[in-house]
Amino acid sequence: MEEKKGKMTVEEAGRRGGLRTAETHGGEFYSEIGRKGGKSGGPKGGQRVRRLIQEGKAHEEE
Repeated sequence: MEEKKGKMTVEEAGRRGGLRTAETHGGEFYSEIGRKGGKSGGPKGGQRVRRLIQEGKAHEEE
């Protein structure tokens, strides 16, 4: 097993940060930022690729 030297892994830091945020802001905070994230983003990668493929096919047919 690896010897610890007082440093934490990225995984541990993320977990501790998430737990601390949950303590200070509550569970509703995560619901709200999730809702905001879904609204603010444009088409996701797969949706955008699908649209570009369709546009390319339509252009080929012309």
